[in-house]
Amino acid sequence: MSERDPILGVDVGGTFTDVVLVVDERVTTAKVPTTPDQSEGVLAGVETACERAGIDPAEVEQFRHGTTVATNAMLEGEGARTALVTTEGFADVLAIGRQDRPALYDLDASAPDPLVPSERRYELDERATTGGIERAPDEAALAALTEKLRGEQVDPVESVAVSLLHAYAHPETERRVVERLRETLDVPVVASHETLPEFREYERTATTVVDASVTPVIRSYLDALTDRVGERGVVDPAIVQSNGGIADAGTVRERAVTTVLSGPAAGVVGGSLFEPDDCGGVVTFDMGGTSSDVGLVRSGTVERTTGATVGGHPVHVPMVDIETVGAGGGSIAWVDAGGALRVGPRSAGADPGPVCYGRGGQEPTVTDAALVAGYLGPETTLGEDLHLDTDAAEAALADLADTAGLDDPVAAARGVRRVANAAMTRAIRGVTLERGHDPRAFALVAFGGAGPMHAAGLAGRLGIDTVVVPAASGVCSALGMLAADERHDVSRTQRVRLSSADPATVGDHYDTLTELALASASDPARASIERNADLRYTGQSHELTVAVPDQFDTDTVAERFHRAHERHRGYRLEEPVDLLTLRVTATVPVEPPPIGHDGESTDPVERRPVSFEGRFRETPVFDRNLPAGAEFTGPAVVAGAESTTVVPPDWGVTVDDRGTLRMDRGGHA
Repeated sequence: MSERDPILGVDVGGTFTDVVLVVDERVTTAKVPTTPDQSEGVLAGVETACERAGIDPAEVEQFRHGTTVATNAMLEGEGARTALVTTEGFADVLAIGRQDRPALYDLDASAPDPLVPSERRYELDERATTGGIERAPDEAALAALTEKLRGEQVDPVESVAVSLLHAYAHPETERRVVERLRETLDVPVVASHETLPEFREYERTATTVVDASVTPVIRSYLDALTDRVGERGVVDPAIVQSNGGIADAGTVRERAVTTVLSGPAAGVVGGSLFEPDDCGGVVTFDMGGTSSDVGLVRSGTVERTTGATVGGHPVHVPMVDIETVGAGGGSIAWVDAGGALRVGPRSAGADPGPVCYGRGGQEPTVTDAALVAGYLGPETTLGEDLHLDTDAAEAALADLADTAGLDDPVAAARGVRRVANAAMTRAIRGVTLERGHDPRAFALVAFGGAGPMHAAGLAGRLGIDTVVVPAASGVCSALGMLAADERHDVSRTQRVRLSSADPATVGDHYDTLTELALASASDPARASIERNADLRYTGQSHELTVAVPDQFDTDTVAERFHRAHERHRGYRLEEPVDLLTLRVTATVPVEPPPIGHDGESTDPVERRPVSFEGRFRETPVFDRNLPAGAEFTGPAVVAGAESTTVVPPDWGVTVDDRGTLRMDRGGHA
């Protein structure tokens, strides 16, 4: 791809759909309301960005897209009607789970219902162990299973998940069952040995069920999207996966589970582009309309994990390590039964949105509080010419103040901001302190529609001295998609005592996994290979992932594990180490698009009262399009089309040649 080829990134959020278009180093952005059928909002955003850039949509050479379709399907219970086929006696694994409580001290807490109810769980008389196949189902059993699934006529199943005991080690029986079902059923059939060939029956089954549940939804969405954009001549989209990498739409259609954290993952990748040279890494902070997502980047490397919980359901696929809290610009402020002020997790969403949007919202939100506090001005526009109603926001905050026993709307606005900041501070501590990292060693990269408004306040709570705000901070997740590498992850459980592992045998397994990973790559010749392994001390129930050298060596791997355990857990043991799961990632690198910046005046466009430290101060408001080299100190507000940056007193700001704001506590860096 030449530097002149137009490339497009589109990120769908809960409130807005963000678009970044780069043409000849010039960045054009658009922010349009998210629509119930996300493809409509995506097309509207694409057309808006192309019109502003003066190009035809058919000129776009690359189109990268992050979607919340899979996430929403899980959270809202709108996935496909899924059936589960499993080993006789194991149908309730999905319901039993790990038997842990979602909230230890909440007597009313309950786990979410399984994605597959008991009446749609089918058992097969078969059995495998880690040593091999002991008993395979006969033809009569397979025929009976097929007839049962085909006989669901009142509410026919829309997908089938197959997860047989120990299929990760010996997939022969599961492969046979899946082939039979795919031959006879006209619905997606998802196999656990293809989705997650790893041990732990519950997590493997749950992940396979999630994949089966969201596959029809993702396929339907991709069909609608490609049809809509295809009519305008736009190329088919590449989809951002949960691991922060991209894959073509065809690959995602077969591995829909890899998209459950599509958009947030791209945000961390986007934030990694702005890591200062004088910091040990960055904490990425993406505050949108419905939630805030926090990730960690160390020395240019995005921190990843091999599993997470989404909507109470485990999803064990490689993904960017993200902490999410239900505190966004549209999060609703309320008073609980004990009289305490709370924020979220309910959100006003895109429709009706915050009260100040004037679309019928009645409950005060974080955005309404920002308007009352002066961080946003009455002249501020959000998205497509959405003007804010200050009087409506004040009235809503006045009602909240009465309920909470506060003095006035301003006090309520300060309270809403403090509560929201407390929740987001906990999320940042979750990816730093709770992972063994000192947040003071990192810079905070803030983006999303509301992130830059809260960033300095969060940094102050955590002892972080540097905040970075990208020029396109309101659409940074979409920008991150343009810099995301193509990534393909494969894994396989191979349980053995590390000291007894045969390096040649383990090397052969890695070679097989490498071939599988490269088979999905668009350009295998350019792909780099990363080998990792999950290990633990014998008897432990949790693992750590460490890098493995190209030539597998047990002593080297053991020492890497000991060091990793000491760093993450605080100690090391002279105990045997178990080798559990082998992992390979094939990465086809992508060169981030060159981004130019032409700033304008450094003169304030206005002054208005803004609340800092409990009192209003007359504060200069700068236009976001500041020239490179500009410097000023707070208090100040920097207003842009997609987001607003709040600079408290005693913080200094400098602007670099990409238009990035760097805020340093105590003055300029």
